[in-house]
Amino acid sequence: MRAPSHLAAMSTLDDTRWDLVRRRAPAADFLYGVATMGIYCRPGCPAKLPHRANVRFFADVPAAEAAGFRPCRRCDPRGERAALAREVVRDACAFIEAEETIPSLDRLAARAGYSRFHFLRMFKDHTGLTPRSYAEGVRARRLQAALHGGARVADAVTQAGFGSESRVYEHTGRLLGMTPGALRRRGAGETIRTAFADCPFGRLLVGATEKGVCFLGFAEPDEALMGDLRQRFSYASVVADDAGLAGTLRQVLDFLSEPKAGLDLPLDLRGTAFQLRVWEALRRIPAGETRSYAQLAGMAGAPAAVRAVARSCAVNPVSLAVPCHRAVGADGSLTGYRWGIPRKQALLARERAAAGAK
Repeated sequence: MRAPSHLAAMSTLDDTRWDLVRRRAPAADFLYGVATMGIYCRPGCPAKLPHRANVRFFADVPAAEAAGFRPCRRCDPRGERAALAREVVRDACAFIEAEETIPSLDRLAARAGYSRFHFLRMFKDHTGLTPRSYAEGVRARRLQAALHGGARVADAVTQAGFGSESRVYEHTGRLLGMTPGALRRRGAGETIRTAFADCPFGRLLVGATEKGVCFLGFAEPDEALMGDLRQRFSYASVVADDAGLAGTLRQVLDFLSEPKAGLDLPLDLRGTAFQLRVWEALRRIPAGETRSYAQLAGMAGAPAAVRAVARSCAVNPVSLAVPCHRAVGADGSLTGYRWGIPRKQALLARERAAAGAK
């Protein structure tokens, strides 16, 4: 006698959930309880794997607790410890942002009320960085902002909290990816050629210097796209060149119509050294495939810098050519995208269909 269809469906769902638990794969849509222990856990919990016969599945925390299970102390399924840790780290980040000099790890840990080791681990878990790396990033952003505002290099260095210009020039690649003078100029003396076109997602704008494409945006009105480009290159001369960029536009439009391969264009990428590594890692992801932010961090040589990777994706100036739509959450979810989640979903679907048709 065949089982009722709803029981068969439940069995299939439970088998899928058990496979995730067995592989310790993160998932956000269910919890599992261990009957012999009386506890419930998140999928991916590092505790010893239970026997399948002792496992029950629940849709959420109230369902698990209504069945008499209590939360696991290791994976914190209620998220209480995680919420407290986020608040501690958020406060520490605000403190670092407000300080003119880099506070020591001992000072930060004592202020938060944790041991040095515990605070460091907590901070790295939530930011992907050490407190010192985070503070150095704050100084680099201050330096960038001052230079973008037109401040003299010497004044910008002082405002950002660096002791001397020599320290900045010693670490130019790590801090800015270019010399302070070049960053301060923001395109001064350069000409950026531009061209618009219609694409499946609305309007498309390409901007290019003598070296290559420096801006690629889409799915917004012409004025918004041009405003984005001008904000990035405030002092450059921007001229329309539809004829000169016709070939570049055709490559982009062909990619959008039939994305069987990566969009191979000469690029003029400007960012910090870390951002450049992340963007290069994105370009190595085959069309139709995705990588998590954690995987990208590993590809960029900084496995702990997951959040910094996400920020680098967010400021990518040449979408499609640097395919940040191929970056996803740890559970495969389509997280934030500059041009909208539906477009990210559509781009990936087109790429997968094209890859399957090869």
